[in-house]
Amino acid sequence: MADTETAAKNIAGDRLRSIIERVERLEEERKALAGDIKDIFQEAKSAGFDVKVIRQLIRIRKQEPAEVEEQETLLDIYRRAIGM
Repeated sequence: MADTETAAKNIAGDRLRSIIERVERLEEERKALAGDIKDIFQEAKSAGFDVKVIRQLIRIRKQEPAEVEEQETLLDIYRRAIGM
């Protein structure tokens, strides 16, 4: 019975180690990608672009067109309500 428990622990241990190593590898990739993105934004800034606006455009492009239209309509209504 002890051999069966040992085998089960080894199998579980190997699986767990594999999962941890995969997550660690992905975290390293994410860190590298974040650095690449930072470099691109720095490039945009040095070319004279407003990075805040670029980030906003990226956020908008991720949304559905109907959702963007609704937000723009509400923004217009709210602006008019406060006299802008």
